[in-house]
This record gives sequence, C-alpha cells and structure tokens, in this order.
Amino acid sequence: MAEPLYRRVVVKLSGEYLAGDQSFGIHQPTVDRIAGDLVAAQKLGTEVAVVVGGGNIARGVDVSTRGVSRPTGDTMGMLATVMNCLALEAAIERRGTPARSLSAFVMPQICELFTRGAAHKYLAEGRIVLLGGGTGNPFFTTDTTAVLRAAEIGATAVLKATNVDGVYSADPKKDSGAKRFDRLTHSQAIEGSYKVMDATAFALARETSLPIIVFSIAEPGSIGAILRGTGRGTIVAG
Repeated sequence: MAEPLYRRVVVKLSGEYLAGDQSFGIHQPTVDRIAGDLVAAQKLGTEVAVVVGGGNIARGVDVSTRGVSRPTGDTMGMLATVMNCLALEAAIERRGTPARSLSAFVMPQICELFTRGAAHKYLAEGRIVLLGGGTGNPFFTTDTTAVLRAAEIGATAVLKATNVDGVYSADPKKDSGAKRFDRLTHSQAIEGSYKVMDATAFALARETSLPIIVFSIAEPGSIGAILRGTGRGTIVAG
C-alpha cells in the first residue's frame, strides 16, 4: 500500500455536522461513522489529531445575540467542543483504537490539558488525539484553532471537512454558476473572501506554510481518500 501523502494531520470537523439530520445535539450514527473514517485514516499510517467545532450545541456568536456577552458566549461554545471531543473519543475507542481528548481549559476531572508535549506523546503512541476548548480564548474560531494546533504539533496539513467538495467562488447550493477551484494560494483565499474558512485561519496557515485541503466529509472514506491523494478537494497552499 502506498504511503499516505501526509505524516501528521489535523482534521477540522464542523460541530453542526455531528448533529446529523437533527437541528441540535449529537447524532450518534453520524459520530460513529466519522469515528470509523478517522480510524481508517489512521490505519493508513498517518498520525491524526482532530479539532471539532461546537455549533451543534452552542455557537458563541449566536449566544451573544441573546443578551450574553461575546466572551461568555464564546466560552460556552468552547465548552461545547469539549463535549463533542468526548463523544468522538468514546466512539473511536469502541472501535478498538485508543484516543485521548486534550482541552485548552484546565478540567482535570474531565480530560487532560493540551500541551504540545502531551499531543506529541499520544500521537506517537498511536492514539487519535481530540483537541477541545478552541484556543482557550474568545473571538477565535475553531478553524483558526485547527491551524494553530497544526502549527504547534508539527502537522503537515490541515484537512478541513465540510459539506461541499472544495472551495467555490460562491455557494454552489445557491448559485449554479459557482466555480470550483482545484488549487488556491492562501492569499487568493483571503482576497476572495471565500466563506469555507475564516481569514484569520488562512492568514495563520500562510504564515506557517501549512496547506489546507478542503473536502466533503459526506462521502464515507473521504478522509482516507484525501490522505491517499485520490480524494476530491481544493488545496490551499503556497
């Protein structure tokens, strides 16, 4: 079997995707399917870390429109990402693969604090590492968290799992004339204001020379396909 293209990756998952066809919460069959994809991807020989959003439970921007301050709303959203990590960790371990959740917040009764050393150790041991709590600071998205953590742990790519198979010039669900890009530079992604990832994440990826591969998570096995170089997606690099 051919070597995977990337030695160590951070997979960025949308929290909303974990809700499946529900409007809120955790849809267990969806979590189980994604856990299976992560395990299969790791078995290719890639070390896998995961950053997951919290929008299926609490999104800070939305919460802050209802009378809660933005910093408090963002903290609620970051706590939601820890809940999602714990759900994924359990689903991965049910498949016989060890996993470990690490949080940006100190919560020893729940999971270990994220440090670079801990992440390196668990990845080297063959665990899938779930990175919760965002950056630990308000006003930063989990997209930015994914790039930050990837740079910190020496990942060679960020795999941004979305509902579409790459970056488009417009929303392909609303605009039939939207153009799909096979490749973009980080600067082009920022200048184009493409909504698939926020500008801060693209800017940090540019500064740290990290490629971002945007692909659809809807197709089972899509993470492994990207690692093998056979998947459909947009590469943002250079």
